[in-house]
Amino acid sequence: MLKPVDRPQALGDQVYRALRDSLGTHAIVPGQRLQEPALALQLGVSRTPVREALARLASEGLVVAEGRGYVVPVLTDADVDEIYELRALLEPAALARAAADAAPDALASIAAALRDAEVAERDGDAASFIEANARFHGGWHALVGNRRLIRAIALYAGHVRYLRVMTLHDADARKAALAGMRRILAALRRRDAARAAQVMRDHLEAARHHLRLVLDRVRDEAGRAEAP
Repeated sequence: MLKPVDRPQALGDQVYRALRDSLGTHAIVPGQRLQEPALALQLGVSRTPVREALARLASEGLVVAEGRGYVVPVLTDADVDEIYELRALLEPAALARAAADAAPDALASIAAALRDAEVAERDGDAASFIEANARFHGGWHALVGNRRLIRAIALYAGHVRYLRVMTLHDADARKAALAGMRRILAALRRRDAARAAQVMRDHLEAARHHLRLVLDRVRDEAGRAEAP
């Protein structure tokens, strides 16, 4: 019997991931307009996969249709509240599930990501910290046996990545995130589902607090720049 040939990832999926990554890293910024012809030219593809990718991003709320193109929305306080309300419903339950099922040898990649985050924080390397933080959360997501729960979390992953990049360039926010990561790993190691759920709720509340501080600072700076 012949084994099926591995097929390359569909072009529309590649364009989608490229655009979603650019949104998450702020290479594409809030308020920026996205036009099919320009994006197709930059990516070296036809307009069809770009159209498919933009429609997919729009269905996730990462871009919105405007005129003949799309625009990256500017998140309001209400948007942030909705995202964190959803996270508070899903992620404590997911981490509790991971804690109940996690075997000690399954935590190695999570522990490694935490060590990398600690090194990055000591070095003041925000970019490396953000990358390690993403790996840390991806690691515990992989332990959740409920696939539908993880798919629900993935629906707002782009927003979370965007907010993570915005927040974790702040030193105080990184310290708070690192403390939360340590508590999460400790709960996973103890296989304490109730503790894991509470730790995640505290972690999300701290993240929202620091995000609000960053957003307030950005608005203040914008206001001073516009003042005569």
